Amino acid sequence: MAGELLPWRPGGSSSFAGFWRFEQVGARSLSRVFNSLLFWLVLSSLLAYAWPVQQLQFDPFTPSVSIKGPLIWALVACAMFCLGTLVRRDELRPLYQHPWWVVLGVLTQVLVMPATAWGVTQLIPLDRDIANGIILVGCVPGAMASNVLTSTARGSVAYSVSLTSVATLLSPLTVPLVLWIVASAATDKSLLESSLRLSVLVVLPTVLGFHACRTWNRFQNWAEVWGARIASFTLLWIIVIVVAGDRENLMHVGWVLVLALLVINVIGYFAGWFVGGVAKLPEACRRALTLEVGMQNAGLGTALAVTLYGEDSLATIPTAAYTFGCMLTGTILAVGWQRDGEAVEVNAAEGASDQ
Repeated sequence: MAGELLPWRPGGSSSFAGFWRFEQVGARSLSRVFNSLLFWLVLSSLLAYAWPVQQLQFDPFTPSVSIKGPLIWALVACAMFCLGTLVRRDELRPLYQHPWWVVLGVLTQVLVMPATAWGVTQLIPLDRDIANGIILVGCVPGAMASNVLTSTARGSVAYSVSLTSVATLLSPLTVPLVLWIVASAATDKSLLESSLRLSVLVVLPTVLGFHACRTWNRFQNWAEVWGARIASFTLLWIIVIVVAGDRENLMHVGWVLVLALLVINVIGYFAGWFVGGVAKLPEACRRALTLEVGMQNAGLGTALAVTLYGEDSLATIPTAAYTFGCMLTGTILAVGWQRDGEAVEVNAAEGASDQ
């Protein structure tokens, strides 16, 4: 009928249709941003770093600021428990059949990272204490954060956790030895205590999370929805605590130090990816190895720097900077892999690894 109002459709007018499509694309893009681990990492870290202002006496990050405090250990245990719920049985089978995968990964990290850190200190003119801190970055085992990012990158969580656990268990032996070789530094029993505690908090919660999902179906359904989200949130909380606790040190980070740490980080990623390719590891394991080698437990490095050189030493600056730096680059890498699609299943290349 003439004069009847018809319902509006987006395709009815070119201008309105274009605006409608733009609005839909914008909404999807905004949704991706707010669901991105990278976005929240940068935002939360900037808030933790820049929060202190003259007008505000309240600092929400201060009560939890303690790199060695019990809150950090509780958060590590929580994150590893959630990761344990994400481990699949088919990820474990290849590791049982090819234990040398773990040996290869640990050797890559123990050999490549200290050598790279030492080489950087020889090529770039740095203060002696800063150089000692950089060497500490290369000597410590892999970071727990690599396990969370491996899950984001659709890599093998089981392989990543295995690498972190073995490297951490061996760190009371490997770290003093490597430090003595490259820096003529000696460590004390605090390294042993920290390494053993971290090993327990990496291995035990992961095993409990894995078995909890296999025991209670209802819990498994819950973990499939919330496990990765809680692990990511916990990891962000840990990074925020570390950044807030190292505000003063991070203020002294210069471009030369940033370049030195970035070189170590990138070479670590490249070494993990290259060795995984030469060894013909499955795609999911190559991603896990890449993140594991490039991301170091700089929090443990900070504790060691304080123990060896004192709280006022400049050696704590590189370890504090690397904590955030490797998390930033690792998140970028993991998000890129996540958008690249599903990883090849771990057991898809079992036959190739037998060669």
